[in-house]
Order: sequence, then structure tokens, then C-alpha cells
Amino acid sequence: MKRRINIGLLYSRSGSYSLIADACRMGVLTAVAEVNGDQALDLTFVLTERDPGGNIDLYGPMCEEILHDGGARHVFGCVTSWSRKEVIPVLERAGGTLWYNQPYEGFEASDHVVYSHACPNQHLLPLLGWTFGRFGRRGYLTGSNYIWGWEMNRLARELIADAGGETLGERYLPIGSTEVDRMIDEIRATRPDFILNNLIGASQYRFLNAYAELGRQDKHFSPDRCPILSCNLTECELHAVGPVAEGLVAAGPYFRDAPGPAGVGRFGSSHEAAGYAAVWRLARLLAGRPGAENVPLSELLASTAAAETGIDPKTHHTVLPVLIAQAEGGSFRVIKDCGSVAGDPYLTRGRELALPAPRLRVVP
Repeated sequence: MKRRINIGLLYSRSGSYSLIADACRMGVLTAVAEVNGDQALDLTFVLTERDPGGNIDLYGPMCEEILHDGGARHVFGCVTSWSRKEVIPVLERAGGTLWYNQPYEGFEASDHVVYSHACPNQHLLPLLGWTFGRFGRRGYLTGSNYIWGWEMNRLARELIADAGGETLGERYLPIGSTEVDRMIDEIRATRPDFILNNLIGASQYRFLNAYAELGRQDKHFSPDRCPILSCNLTECELHAVGPVAEGLVAAGPYFRDAPGPAGVGRFGSSHEAAGYAAVWRLARLLAGRPGAENVPLSELLASTAAAETGIDPKTHHTVLPVLIAQAEGGSFRVIKDCGSVAGDPYLTRGRELALPAPRLRVVP
């Protein structure tokens, strides 16, 4: 008989970031079905699901329901850093673990979280290093007004200054706001070399549309002169953005058309791939170890099985491919493969950027 292990699912299927949540959820559900159908494993996962509906005040209580009413100790969920931080105190009280499958801003290593997607040394640092030598070091920073935007832009300001560049402007929008006109006016006036886009959801979609219109009016703002950079836009949102995403440059561990261990086109986006991988990591940690689902995360990661998962037992971050890709014809084309990089949330290995040779331009 297989052991029945309760796990939780906590994603908002409506609201500003529902497309990302649905992609993560799809990856988790696909992996759960595979685990449950694998006769070589001595376990089966039983899901308890809650949907906060984009309401930040429901994440903590619903996580508590999963842990207490559902009897789970492992929860897959949360999209925003705000929601992640809402559930960590609940996990600490109950001895639970969150499997977080989103790119995030780093500078965190909770004993109750496994970080299955990229942190800054796996997205922002390689992306800016690639950009500085090709376009310049004068940037304009945008963001949604919460933790992801604040922290990503704080680090970007420091990296730009360290490289001898200049931050020409920095502006935030409330989550869901589409009032982008002032951002566009400032970008038009300052004429940066690139724009770092840390907006999410509807704010991001409206901004990309407005910037595309600016590019039609002034060729300086075309992708080959002043690109938009992103560490969190993936294929799961490209259809919502439409053709105005053309030329956007993104960093991430997986793109649908990129060859790699996960297989070309197997997943719709890196969010789906990370959710899928997280479930299998947990399955490998628990397989053949009755009762292991109830032990603390630190004990799980001290096991011999943990070495095969790529999870660092000290920081709970993972080793991931680092890819830079450009939106082209409704998908992403990989333009640089930086190899596999271990997550370094506190940048203890330094923050040096691998700068390419400058791109020379003919000046008439």
C-alpha cells in the first residue's frame, strides 16, 4: 500500500497575477499526477487546495487551514513576495514548509521555505551584465509598489552605480494600476539606455503597450536601442501582452523553445517548470522514508536524498540554468546561456557583473 501524504496548494486563480498562478498550479498538478501514478514510489500525494482570490489578507488564514484542517506539512503556493511573507509566520508556528516557485528579490533564507525559482544572482545580475556592454549603463526603473519592485530596484540602483552608470528615474504603481502616463513621460524626457520592468499583471501589460507606442513615435525607444528588461515575464503572460512584447529581454531558468534537461516545449513557462520540479523534489526527499513528511525541513535536507535535488541545505535555494532570451514572434528566443548557477540569495559570492565587450556603433 502506498503512503498517503497530504500536501497543500495555495494559489490565487483570480486577480492581477492569476496567469502566473495558473501556470504554477498546472506544473504542480502535472507532477502530482505523475508521482501518484509511479508504481516505483511508496507514496501518493493528496491535495488540499485553497484560493485566496488575490486577497492578501486571506493567505495566512488559508495557509493555516491547509496545515491544520488538511493535515499537510508541505504547501506549494504564493506568487508575490508579499503573500510569501504573509504565510511564513504561519509555517513557523506549525512547522510547515512552503515550496515557492517564483523568481524573487533575494535576501531571504527562511527555514520554512524552499526557493525553487531564481534569485538575483540567477536573473538580475546576468541580465544587467549582458545589457551594460551592449546598450549602456543609464537606466530607468519601474515597479509595482510592493516588495518585489522595491528590492529589485534597490539592487539595480546599486549595480548601476557600481558599474559607473546612472539611474535616471524610478517610479512605482499600486498593484493593478494602469496609470502609466507619467512613467512614459519621464522615459521620453530622460532617454535612458534601458528600462528595468518590475511591474506585474495589468500594470505591466499597459506599460508595455504605452512603451510600444512611444517607440513608434521615436526610434530611440525601439528594442534595438533601448530595450525593456524583465526578470519575471514569461510565456504564460505573452498572449495577454500581445505583439507589444516584441524585443523585450528576459532572464530565467527555462524558456519553452530552449533545449535542456527539461526538454524543449515540455512546459509552458518557467513558472510551470518550477512547480513541476518542486513536487518531484519533495517526492524524492520523502520516498522510502515513512514519517519523513512530518520532520522539519532542515532534517529533510540533511538526508542523502537531498543531494540529488539540487537544494542547498543552508539557504534552501536551488541550482538552476541561467538563460537570457528575447521575445520574438510570440515566444522567447534564447540569446545567451550562462550555464547552471547555484542560488546565492545574499550575494555572498560577490555581485560582479560579467560584462561583454562594448557594442560599437557607427556614428554618422
